[in-house]
Amino acid sequence: MELSKTGNRQELKRGLKERHIQLIALGGSIGVGLFLGSSSAIQAAGPALLLAYLIGGIVVFCLLRALGEVAVAYPVAGSFSTYAHTFLGPLPGFLTGWTYWFMWVVTGMAEITAVGVYVNYWFPELPQWIPALAAVAIMTCVNLVEVEAYGEFEFWFALIKIIAIVLLILGGLGMIIFGVGNNGVPLGIAHLWQHGGFFPHGISGVVMALAMVLFSYVGIEVIGITAGEAKDPGKTLPAAIDKVFWRIILFYIGSLYVIMSIYPWTEIGSVGSPFVSVFEKLGVDNAAGIMNFVVLSAALSSCNSGVFSTGRMLYTLAAQGEAPAFLRKLNDSQVPVNGVLVSAACLTAGVALNYFIPAKVFTYVTSIGTFSCLWVWATIVIVQTKFRRSLPPAEAAKLAYPMPWYPVSGIFCLMMLGLVAVVMSQDPDTLLALIIGPLWLLGLTLSYFFWRRL
Repeated sequence: MELSKTGNRQELKRGLKERHIQLIALGGSIGVGLFLGSSSAIQAAGPALLLAYLIGGIVVFCLLRALGEVAVAYPVAGSFSTYAHTFLGPLPGFLTGWTYWFMWVVTGMAEITAVGVYVNYWFPELPQWIPALAAVAIMTCVNLVEVEAYGEFEFWFALIKIIAIVLLILGGLGMIIFGVGNNGVPLGIAHLWQHGGFFPHGISGVVMALAMVLFSYVGIEVIGITAGEAKDPGKTLPAAIDKVFWRIILFYIGSLYVIMSIYPWTEIGSVGSPFVSVFEKLGVDNAAGIMNFVVLSAALSSCNSGVFSTGRMLYTLAAQGEAPAFLRKLNDSQVPVNGVLVSAACLTAGVALNYFIPAKVFTYVTSIGTFSCLWVWATIVIVQTKFRRSLPPAEAAKLAYPMPWYPVSGIFCLMMLGLVAVVMSQDPDTLLALIIGPLWLLGLTLSYFFWRRL
Protein backbone atom coordinates (compact mmCIF):
# COMPACT_ATOMS: atom_id res chain seq x y z
CA MET A 1 0.00 0.00 0.00
CA GLU A 2 1.33 3.41 -0.97
CA LEU A 3 0.73 6.69 0.78
CA SER A 4 0.72 10.04 -0.94
CA LYS A 5 2.24 13.11 0.63
CA THR A 6 -1.17 14.72 0.78
CA GLY A 7 -2.85 11.72 2.33
CA ASN A 8 -4.81 8.79 1.00
CA ARG A 9 -8.12 9.81 2.54
CA GLN A 10 -8.94 12.88 0.47
CA GLU A 11 -12.64 12.05 0.64
CA LEU A 12 -12.71 13.27 4.25
CA LYS A 13 -13.23 16.99 4.66
CA ARG A 14 -10.32 19.00 6.00
CA GLY A 15 -12.34 21.22 8.29
CA LEU A 16 -10.40 21.30 11.58
CA LYS A 17 -8.80 24.69 12.27
CA GLU A 18 -5.61 25.39 14.20
CA ARG A 19 -7.49 26.34 17.38
CA HIS A 20 -9.44 23.07 17.15
CA ILE A 21 -6.28 20.98 16.82
CA GLN A 22 -4.53 22.76 19.69
CA LEU A 23 -7.42 22.34 22.10
CA ILE A 24 -8.02 18.74 21.00
CA ALA A 25 -4.37 17.99 21.80
CA LEU A 26 -4.58 19.73 25.16
CA GLY A 27 -8.00 18.32 26.01
CA GLY A 28 -6.72 14.85 25.23
CA SER A 29 -4.00 15.23 27.84
CA ILE A 30 -6.32 16.48 30.62
CA GLY A 31 -8.79 13.83 31.69
CA VAL A 32 -11.12 13.08 34.58
CA GLY A 33 -8.17 11.43 36.36
CA LEU A 34 -6.54 14.78 37.15
CA PHE A 35 -9.66 16.05 38.92
CA LEU A 36 -10.71 12.85 40.70
CA GLY A 37 -7.93 10.28 40.45
CA SER A 38 -4.87 12.32 41.39
CA SER A 39 -5.24 11.39 45.07
CA SER A 40 -4.09 7.79 44.57
CA ALA A 41 -1.04 8.93 42.61
CA ILE A 42 -0.18 11.42 45.38
CA GLN A 43 -0.36 8.66 47.98
CA ALA A 44 1.96 6.49 45.86
CA ALA A 45 4.76 9.02 45.45
CA GLY A 46 4.05 11.98 47.74
CA PRO A 47 5.40 15.36 46.55
CA ALA A 48 7.80 13.46 44.25
CA LEU A 49 4.77 12.91 42.04
CA LEU A 50 5.79 16.22 40.44
CA LEU A 51 8.93 14.49 39.16
CA ALA A 52 6.84 11.58 37.85
CA TYR A 53 4.67 14.00 35.88
CA LEU A 54 7.74 15.74 34.50
CA ILE A 55 9.14 12.41 33.28
CA GLY A 56 5.72 11.43 31.94
CA GLY A 57 5.45 14.76 30.13
CA ILE A 58 8.81 14.17 28.43
CA VAL A 59 7.71 10.68 27.36
CA VAL A 60 4.46 12.02 25.92
CA PHE A 61 6.26 14.86 24.15
CA CYS A 62 8.67 12.41 22.48
CA LEU A 63 5.76 10.14 21.61
CA LEU A 64 3.84 12.99 19.97
CA ARG A 65 6.91 14.17 18.10
CA ALA A 66 7.36 10.63 16.76
CA LEU A 67 3.73 10.65 15.62
CA GLY A 68 4.05 14.20 14.31
CA GLU A 69 7.07 13.40 12.13
CA VAL A 70 5.11 10.79 10.16
CA ALA A 71 1.75 12.60 10.34
CA VAL A 72 3.10 15.81 8.83
CA ALA A 73 4.68 13.82 6.00
CA TYR A 74 1.54 11.70 5.49
CA PRO A 75 -1.54 13.42 7.02
CA VAL A 76 -4.10 10.59 6.73
CA ALA A 77 -7.17 9.86 8.86
CA GLY A 78 -6.07 6.38 9.91
CA SER A 79 -2.86 7.74 11.42
CA PHE A 80 -0.86 5.07 13.25
CA SER A 81 -3.01 2.19 11.96
CA THR A 82 -2.33 3.27 8.37
CA TYR A 83 1.36 3.86 9.15
CA ALA A 84 1.68 0.44 10.78
CA HIS A 85 -0.01 -1.12 7.73
CA THR A 86 2.40 0.69 5.40
CA PHE A 87 5.73 0.48 7.23
CA LEU A 88 5.32 -2.68 9.33
CA GLY A 89 2.89 -4.76 7.28
CA PRO A 90 -0.85 -5.52 6.96
CA LEU A 91 -1.03 -7.63 10.13
CA PRO A 92 0.44 -4.94 12.45
CA GLY A 93 -1.89 -2.41 10.81
CA PHE A 94 -4.86 -4.69 11.43
CA LEU A 95 -3.86 -5.34 15.06
CA THR A 96 -3.21 -1.67 15.80
CA GLY A 97 -6.40 -0.40 14.17
CA TRP A 98 -8.76 -2.85 15.86
CA THR A 99 -6.93 -2.62 19.19
CA TYR A 100 -7.19 1.16 19.17
CA TRP A 101 -10.86 0.97 18.20
CA PHE A 102 -11.56 -1.41 21.08
CA MET A 103 -9.58 0.75 23.51
CA TRP A 104 -11.80 3.74 22.77
CA VAL A 105 -14.99 1.66 22.94
CA VAL A 106 -14.01 0.42 26.40
CA THR A 107 -12.94 3.92 27.50
CA GLY A 108 -16.19 5.34 26.14
CA MET A 109 -18.23 2.73 28.02
CA ALA A 110 -16.57 3.73 31.29
CA GLU A 111 -16.95 7.47 30.62
CA ILE A 112 -20.60 7.20 29.57
CA THR A 113 -21.40 5.16 32.65
CA ALA A 114 -19.68 7.90 34.69
CA VAL A 115 -21.86 10.55 32.99
CA GLY A 116 -24.88 8.95 34.63
CA VAL A 117 -23.20 9.15 38.03
CA TYR A 118 -22.25 12.82 37.59
CA VAL A 119 -25.75 13.81 36.45
CA ASN A 120 -27.18 11.98 39.49
CA TYR A 121 -25.41 14.58 41.64
CA TRP A 122 -28.12 17.05 40.61
CA PHE A 123 -30.92 14.60 39.79
CA PRO A 124 -30.62 11.67 42.22
CA GLU A 125 -33.97 10.17 41.19
CA LEU A 126 -33.06 9.98 37.50
CA PRO A 127 -32.04 6.46 36.34
CA GLN A 128 -28.35 6.51 35.36
CA TRP A 129 -28.95 4.91 31.97
CA ILE A 130 -30.97 7.92 30.75
CA PRO A 131 -28.15 10.54 30.82
CA ALA A 132 -25.72 7.84 29.60
CA LEU A 133 -27.90 7.11 26.58
CA ALA A 134 -28.48 10.84 26.01
CA ALA A 135 -24.72 11.44 25.99
CA VAL A 136 -24.19 8.81 23.30
CA ALA A 137 -27.05 10.19 21.21
CA ILE A 138 -25.84 13.80 21.41
CA MET A 139 -22.19 12.98 20.68
CA THR A 140 -23.23 10.75 17.76
CA CYS A 141 -25.28 13.57 16.24
CA VAL A 142 -22.37 15.98 16.72
CA ASN A 143 -20.04 13.62 14.87
CA LEU A 144 -22.48 13.03 12.04
CA VAL A 145 -23.00 16.71 11.23
CA GLU A 146 -19.49 17.61 10.07
CA VAL A 147 -15.98 17.46 11.45
CA GLU A 148 -16.10 21.17 12.43
CA ALA A 149 -18.87 20.32 14.92
CA TYR A 150 -16.61 17.80 16.64
CA GLY A 151 -13.82 20.38 16.70
CA GLU A 152 -16.07 23.05 18.23
CA PHE A 153 -17.37 20.73 20.97
CA GLU A 154 -13.83 19.63 21.86
CA PHE A 155 -12.68 23.25 21.87
CA TRP A 156 -15.26 24.28 24.47
CA PHE A 157 -14.98 21.08 26.51
CA ALA A 158 -11.21 21.60 26.76
CA LEU A 159 -11.68 25.27 27.61
CA ILE A 160 -13.88 24.38 30.61
CA LYS A 161 -11.14 22.13 32.01
CA ILE A 162 -8.45 24.71 31.35
CA ILE A 163 -10.38 27.51 33.07
CA ALA A 164 -10.92 25.31 36.15
CA ILE A 165 -7.21 24.47 36.36
CA VAL A 166 -6.05 28.06 35.80
CA LEU A 167 -8.41 29.31 38.54
CA LEU A 168 -7.12 26.63 40.90
CA ILE A 169 -3.48 27.56 40.22
CA LEU A 170 -4.06 31.31 40.57
CA GLY A 171 -6.20 30.91 43.69
CA GLY A 172 -3.74 28.44 45.19
CA LEU A 173 -0.78 30.75 44.57
CA GLY A 174 -2.77 33.51 46.25
CA MET A 175 -3.11 31.32 49.34
CA ILE A 176 0.56 30.26 49.27
CA ILE A 177 2.05 33.73 48.74
CA PHE A 178 -0.53 36.17 50.15
CA GLY A 179 -2.61 34.08 52.56
CA VAL A 180 -5.86 34.45 50.58
CA GLY A 181 -8.54 32.42 52.35
CA ASN A 182 -6.23 31.95 55.37
CA ASN A 183 -6.74 35.26 57.18
CA GLY A 184 -3.85 36.86 55.31
CA VAL A 185 -1.28 34.35 56.56
CA PRO A 186 0.76 32.94 53.64
CA LEU A 187 0.76 29.15 53.64
CA GLY A 188 4.15 28.74 51.97
CA ILE A 189 5.34 25.48 50.44
CA ALA A 190 6.78 23.69 53.48
CA HIS A 191 4.28 20.81 53.05
CA LEU A 192 6.36 19.67 50.08
CA TRP A 193 9.11 18.38 52.39
CA GLN A 194 7.73 18.38 55.96
CA HIS A 195 6.01 14.99 55.90
CA GLY A 196 8.71 12.43 55.21
CA GLY A 197 10.65 14.58 52.75
CA PHE A 198 10.13 15.24 49.04
CA PHE A 199 10.68 11.50 48.37
CA PRO A 200 8.70 9.90 51.24
CA HIS A 201 8.64 6.52 49.43
CA GLY A 202 12.01 6.91 47.72
CA ILE A 203 12.61 6.62 43.99
CA SER A 204 10.50 3.45 43.99
CA GLY A 205 7.46 5.60 44.79
CA VAL A 206 8.11 7.70 41.68
CA VAL A 207 8.49 4.55 39.57
CA MET A 208 5.28 3.00 40.93
CA ALA A 209 3.37 6.25 40.27
CA LEU A 210 4.72 6.47 36.72
CA ALA A 211 2.18 3.96 35.42
CA MET A 212 -0.71 6.03 36.80
CA VAL A 213 0.86 9.19 35.40
CA LEU A 214 1.28 7.86 31.86
CA PHE A 215 -2.20 6.37 31.75
CA SER A 216 -3.59 9.78 32.73
CA TYR A 217 -2.38 10.96 29.30
CA VAL A 218 -4.41 8.35 27.37
CA GLY A 219 -6.24 10.09 24.54
CA ILE A 220 -3.50 12.54 23.66
CA GLU A 221 -2.72 10.48 20.52
CA VAL A 222 -6.10 11.55 19.07
CA ILE A 223 -4.20 14.45 17.52
CA GLY A 224 -2.84 11.94 15.01
CA ILE A 225 -6.36 10.93 13.97
CA THR A 226 -7.19 14.58 13.26
CA ALA A 227 -4.37 14.82 10.70
CA GLY A 228 -6.59 13.55 7.88
CA GLU A 229 -9.12 16.33 8.48
CA ALA A 230 -6.89 19.25 9.48
CA LYS A 231 -7.05 22.25 7.16
CA ASP A 232 -3.30 22.76 7.13
CA PRO A 233 -1.68 19.75 8.85
CA GLY A 234 1.84 20.93 8.04
CA LYS A 235 1.20 24.00 10.19
CA THR A 236 -1.45 23.01 12.73
CA LEU A 237 0.00 19.69 13.91
CA PRO A 238 3.48 21.00 14.79
CA ALA A 239 1.97 24.07 16.49
CA ALA A 240 -0.27 21.90 18.67
CA ILE A 241 2.32 19.26 19.53
CA ASP A 242 5.05 21.76 20.42
CA LYS A 243 2.77 23.50 22.91
CA VAL A 244 1.48 20.33 24.58
CA PHE A 245 4.60 19.68 26.67
CA TRP A 246 4.68 23.16 28.22
CA ARG A 247 0.96 23.11 28.86
CA ILE A 248 1.25 19.73 30.56
CA ILE A 249 3.97 21.21 32.77
CA LEU A 250 1.75 24.18 33.58
CA PHE A 251 -1.57 22.42 34.13
CA TYR A 252 -0.59 19.07 35.64
CA ILE A 253 2.51 20.02 37.60
CA GLY A 254 1.20 23.50 38.44
CA SER A 255 -2.10 22.25 39.87
CA LEU A 256 -0.49 19.40 41.84
CA TYR A 257 2.22 21.76 43.13
CA VAL A 258 -0.47 24.06 44.49
CA ILE A 259 -2.54 21.24 46.00
CA MET A 260 0.41 19.57 47.78
CA SER A 261 1.69 22.93 49.02
CA ILE A 262 -1.64 23.82 50.60
CA TYR A 263 -2.40 20.41 52.13
CA PRO A 264 -0.09 17.76 53.59
CA TRP A 265 0.11 15.03 50.97
CA THR A 266 -0.72 12.47 53.67
CA GLU A 267 -4.19 14.03 54.07
CA ILE A 268 -5.07 14.51 50.39
CA GLY A 269 -7.79 12.20 49.18
CA SER A 270 -9.23 11.44 52.61
CA VAL A 271 -12.28 13.55 51.76
CA GLY A 272 -13.12 13.71 48.06
CA SER A 273 -11.38 15.52 45.23
CA PRO A 274 -8.34 17.68 46.10
CA PHE A 275 -9.64 20.26 43.60
CA VAL A 276 -12.86 20.61 45.59
CA SER A 277 -10.88 20.98 48.83
CA VAL A 278 -8.82 23.88 47.45
CA PHE A 279 -11.83 25.72 46.04
CA GLU A 280 -13.71 25.30 49.33
CA LYS A 281 -10.73 26.71 51.23
CA LEU A 282 -10.84 29.69 48.86
CA GLY A 283 -14.45 30.23 49.89
CA VAL A 284 -16.03 29.22 46.58
CA ASP A 285 -19.70 28.43 47.12
CA ASN A 286 -20.84 24.99 45.95
CA ALA A 287 -17.31 24.01 44.92
CA ALA A 288 -18.37 20.36 44.72
CA GLY A 289 -21.15 21.21 42.26
CA ILE A 290 -18.80 23.29 40.10
CA MET A 291 -16.20 20.49 39.95
CA ASN A 292 -18.94 17.98 39.20
CA PHE A 293 -19.78 20.09 36.14
CA VAL A 294 -16.10 20.16 35.14
CA VAL A 295 -15.66 16.38 35.39
CA LEU A 296 -18.96 15.90 33.55
CA SER A 297 -17.60 18.01 30.68
CA ALA A 298 -14.37 15.96 30.78
CA ALA A 299 -16.35 12.71 30.52
CA LEU A 300 -18.43 14.08 27.63
CA SER A 301 -15.23 15.22 25.94
CA SER A 302 -13.84 11.70 26.18
CA CYS A 303 -17.08 10.31 24.76
CA ASN A 304 -16.95 12.81 21.91
CA SER A 305 -13.34 11.91 21.07
CA GLY A 306 -14.18 8.24 21.33
CA VAL A 307 -16.97 8.46 18.75
CA PHE A 308 -14.74 10.54 16.47
CA SER A 309 -11.70 8.25 16.74
CA THR A 310 -13.52 4.94 16.44
CA GLY A 311 -15.53 6.12 13.44
CA ARG A 312 -12.38 7.18 11.59
CA MET A 313 -10.53 4.01 12.57
CA LEU A 314 -13.30 1.78 11.18
CA TYR A 315 -13.30 3.89 8.03
CA THR A 316 -9.56 3.40 7.66
CA LEU A 317 -9.70 -0.33 8.31
CA ALA A 318 -12.42 -0.67 5.69
CA ALA A 319 -10.35 1.36 3.21
CA GLN A 320 -7.44 -1.01 3.82
CA GLY A 321 -9.64 -4.05 3.26
CA GLU A 322 -9.44 -5.04 6.93
CA ALA A 323 -13.08 -4.35 7.84
CA PRO A 324 -16.44 -4.63 6.02
CA ALA A 325 -16.63 -2.27 3.03
CA PHE A 326 -19.86 -0.57 4.17
CA LEU A 327 -17.86 1.13 6.96
CA ARG A 328 -16.17 3.31 4.35
CA LYS A 329 -19.41 5.08 3.42
CA LEU A 330 -19.39 8.88 3.79
CA ASN A 331 -22.46 11.08 4.24
CA ASP A 332 -23.03 14.45 2.55
CA SER A 333 -20.81 16.13 5.16
CA GLN A 334 -17.94 13.77 4.25
CA VAL A 335 -18.17 12.01 7.59
CA PRO A 336 -17.81 8.18 7.83
CA VAL A 337 -21.44 7.73 8.83
CA ASN A 338 -21.50 3.95 9.21
CA GLY A 339 -18.27 3.88 11.17
CA VAL A 340 -19.67 6.45 13.59
CA LEU A 341 -23.02 4.66 13.95
CA VAL A 342 -21.47 1.22 14.51
CA SER A 343 -19.10 2.60 17.14
CA ALA A 344 -21.91 4.48 18.88
CA ALA A 345 -24.02 1.31 18.89
CA CYS A 346 -21.15 -0.58 20.53
CA LEU A 347 -20.85 2.14 23.18
CA THR A 348 -24.57 1.91 23.92
CA ALA A 349 -24.45 -1.88 24.11
CA GLY A 350 -21.45 -1.63 26.40
CA VAL A 351 -23.30 0.63 28.82
CA ALA A 352 -26.20 -1.85 28.91
CA LEU A 353 -23.87 -4.80 29.44
CA ASN A 354 -22.16 -2.96 32.27
CA TYR A 355 -25.41 -3.22 34.22
CA PHE A 356 -26.00 -6.91 33.54
CA ILE A 357 -22.70 -8.77 33.23
CA PRO A 358 -20.68 -9.75 36.32
CA ALA A 359 -18.18 -7.16 37.51
CA LYS A 360 -15.34 -9.62 36.91
CA VAL A 361 -16.18 -9.89 33.21
CA PHE A 362 -16.24 -6.11 32.87
CA THR A 363 -12.83 -5.97 34.58
CA TYR A 364 -11.44 -8.36 31.95
CA VAL A 365 -12.79 -6.17 29.17
CA THR A 366 -11.39 -2.94 30.59
CA SER A 367 -8.00 -4.59 31.13
CA ILE A 368 -7.72 -4.99 27.34
CA GLY A 369 -8.17 -1.24 27.07
CA THR A 370 -5.25 -0.70 29.45
CA PHE A 371 -3.01 -3.02 27.43
CA SER A 372 -4.13 -1.36 24.20
CA CYS A 373 -2.64 1.95 25.25
CA LEU A 374 0.83 0.42 25.65
CA TRP A 375 0.50 -1.41 22.32
CA VAL A 376 -0.57 1.67 20.35
CA TRP A 377 2.04 3.98 21.89
CA ALA A 378 4.84 1.46 21.30
CA THR A 379 3.64 1.00 17.71
CA ILE A 380 3.82 4.77 17.11
CA VAL A 381 7.49 4.86 18.13
CA ILE A 382 8.39 1.73 16.15
CA VAL A 383 6.62 3.10 13.06
CA GLN A 384 8.56 6.36 13.28
CA THR A 385 11.83 4.44 13.56
CA LYS A 386 10.94 2.30 10.54
CA PHE A 387 9.86 5.39 8.59
CA ARG A 388 13.10 7.26 9.34
CA ARG A 389 15.24 4.26 8.42
CA SER A 390 13.41 3.98 5.09
CA LEU A 391 14.55 7.45 4.06
CA PRO A 392 17.85 8.20 2.31
CA PRO A 393 20.01 10.60 4.38
CA ALA A 394 19.26 13.49 2.01
CA GLU A 395 15.48 13.07 2.44
CA ALA A 396 15.75 12.58 6.21
CA ALA A 397 17.59 15.90 6.42
CA LYS A 398 14.68 17.63 4.65
CA LEU A 399 11.90 16.34 6.94
CA ALA A 400 9.46 19.14 7.72
CA TYR A 401 8.96 18.09 11.36
CA PRO A 402 11.69 15.67 12.45
CA MET A 403 11.61 13.92 15.80
CA PRO A 404 14.25 15.54 18.05
CA TRP A 405 17.14 13.53 19.51
CA TYR A 406 16.44 10.60 17.19
CA PRO A 407 17.04 7.69 17.84
CA VAL A 408 17.67 8.26 21.57
CA SER A 409 14.21 9.77 22.12
CA GLY A 410 12.49 6.72 20.62
CA ILE A 411 14.57 4.31 22.69
CA PHE A 412 13.75 6.37 25.80
CA CYS A 413 10.01 6.12 25.04
CA LEU A 414 10.13 2.36 24.56
CA MET A 415 12.17 1.91 27.76
CA MET A 416 9.63 3.93 29.74
CA LEU A 417 6.73 1.94 28.31
CA GLY A 418 8.61 -1.25 29.19
CA LEU A 419 9.11 0.07 32.72
CA VAL A 420 5.38 0.74 33.00
CA ALA A 421 4.70 -2.86 31.94
CA VAL A 422 7.04 -4.08 34.70
CA VAL A 423 5.27 -1.88 37.25
CA MET A 424 1.90 -3.24 36.07
CA SER A 425 3.14 -6.79 36.61
CA GLN A 426 3.64 -6.02 40.32
CA ASP A 427 -0.02 -5.19 40.95
CA PRO A 428 -2.66 -7.94 40.69
CA ASP A 429 -5.21 -5.45 39.31
CA THR A 430 -2.99 -4.32 36.42
CA LEU A 431 -1.23 -7.67 35.94
CA LEU A 432 -4.52 -8.87 34.45
CA ALA A 433 -4.02 -6.50 31.50
CA LEU A 434 -0.65 -8.08 30.71
CA ILE A 435 -2.31 -11.51 30.68
CA ILE A 436 -5.53 -10.69 28.81
CA GLY A 437 -3.85 -8.28 26.35
CA PRO A 438 -1.69 -10.86 24.53
CA LEU A 439 -4.70 -13.20 24.38
CA TRP A 440 -6.62 -10.37 22.69
CA LEU A 441 -3.83 -9.97 20.12
CA LEU A 442 -3.81 -13.74 19.51
CA GLY A 443 -7.56 -13.68 18.88
CA LEU A 444 -7.17 -10.72 16.53
CA THR A 445 -4.38 -12.48 14.64
CA LEU A 446 -6.57 -15.53 14.08
CA SER A 447 -9.39 -13.21 12.98
CA TYR A 448 -7.02 -11.52 10.52
CA PHE A 449 -6.12 -14.77 8.75
CA PHE A 450 -9.76 -15.86 8.77
CA TRP A 451 -10.77 -12.50 7.25
CA ARG A 452 -8.17 -12.82 4.51
CA ARG A 453 -9.55 -16.19 3.48
CA LEU A 454 -13.06 -14.78 2.97
